[in-house]
Amino acid sequence: MRKIFLLLSLFATSLAGAQKIADPKPFAAGITEEDLKKHLYTVASKDFEGRETATEGQRKAAAYIENHFRSLGLLPGNKDSYQLFFPVFQDSTGEMALTINGQSFRPSEDFVANPGYNYSATLFGGEIVFAGYGISDSTRDDYKGLDVKGKIVLILNGEPADPSRPQGGAPAHFSPFGKQEAAQKNGAIALMVIQSGFPRKNYGPKGNMYLNGFKNRIFPNTFYISDRVAGAILGEDFDKATKDGAANPAPYKADIMIRYEKITLQLHSSDVLGFLEGSDLKDQLVVISAHYDHLGKRDSVIYYGADDDGSGTVSVLELATAFAKAKAAGSGPRRSILFLANSGEEKGLWGSEYYSDHPVFDLAKTTVDLNIDMVGRIDPNRKHGDSANYVYIVGDDKLSSDLHPISVEQNKKYTKLELDYKFNDPKDPERIYYRSDHYNFARKGVPIIFYFDGIHHDYHKPTDTPDKINYDLLAKRDRLIFYTAWEMANRDEMLKRDRKL
Repeated sequence: MRKIFLLLSLFATSLAGAQKIADPKPFAAGITEEDLKKHLYTVASKDFEGRETATEGQRKAAAYIENHFRSLGLLPGNKDSYQLFFPVFQDSTGEMALTINGQSFRPSEDFVANPGYNYSATLFGGEIVFAGYGISDSTRDDYKGLDVKGKIVLILNGEPADPSRPQGGAPAHFSPFGKQEAAQKNGAIALMVIQSGFPRKNYGPKGNMYLNGFKNRIFPNTFYISDRVAGAILGEDFDKATKDGAANPAPYKADIMIRYEKITLQLHSSDVLGFLEGSDLKDQLVVISAHYDHLGKRDSVIYYGADDDGSGTVSVLELATAFAKAKAAGSGPRRSILFLANSGEEKGLWGSEYYSDHPVFDLAKTTVDLNIDMVGRIDPNRKHGDSANYVYIVGDDKLSSDLHPISVEQNKKYTKLELDYKFNDPKDPERIYYRSDHYNFARKGVPIIFYFDGIHHDYHKPTDTPDKINYDLLAKRDRLIFYTAWEMANRDEMLKRDRKL
């Protein structure tokens, strides 16, 4: 009798625990159009200046997200900090000068240099070698018979016409650094490339941002020069050389001075991490992610990024609110949840790359990443179904056989959206699966779902503004994500990892 009583007590306790997390609907109902709109008109406002990585606008957005996580009582996701910082480098050009036989030439009017390729140096040369198109590979060698070791090399831009290549086809020798590599391989100290389009009125001194400031390979300094500069070097040979690209084995005598100053800024950016601790499975993790950065400003024009990815950012804020309320009501998740707002996505998935390479929480115990990137608009190219009641589901079939059925079941039970799998096609020409932060979890083996609305006319334009968001559809998509995350956080088993990327 005592054993029966004990079993009944255990059953009642188990049942009470199950009932405690049984109904997510009251908390999903707290995801509202009004709250999403309020957040988005702040995140995608003029004050945040387009949220470009490693800028003041990005830092303001990070502070806004952090303050919201604090207000919900979420724990710092990076030990004692809500932010996970990573380094960002940016080069800029200082002083540039070029003289040939005493004649001075002006930056932007006659020559430019990309700071990403170059280093600070002042060169004084007495000879310049013309090397045609500067190509040196298995099919063509413009350096054959030339001695360019320690010399400045002058080459033509592009490559010679190839009648065998279809019109408009990519050049056979195309490589972003191919000509620098060829010059370096043959021992050149610097490279001058003849280009059209001078003067360069819109040429700016700043280069692109990048993550690793310590390069494995340093190329010869490279300068892009006008016909006027080339003429001062080649003299009477200018027309012939630029017409057929024939190299003259004898170097051109010219007293040339090239001065270039490079300034490298060491900046930083950050991901923002809010942590909600689970109960009996708290050492396992559900990640809900979105990137909060966008393209920033171009002169005075702001790229607001309301849909890309303001919509995902505010979705994370609302989902965090819903789960925090559930925990406060005694219905918190069994697994812990990390609300992860990434920066650097627009630069090349930097924030998620940094997190996945330096994870705060064990990726082996991370059951899923639900990533949200552009969920507030309608795809104008979607010509079937109900355009006011769909979402693109990407990646649910890639790494876990558990994931697709769970996603379908939660939608069928609660939200009844049209789940569109267009971008799961391995032959997708836009390669959407590889273009947002979920991919850095996927490459580490973590199952993912990427929620997406498609590419619209305002994509990466200043016209991507909060007034164009479909807030009712945004809220409905977010509820689907909530229900799916709820199931992931409370099911008995982690998702199987039984499929390869």
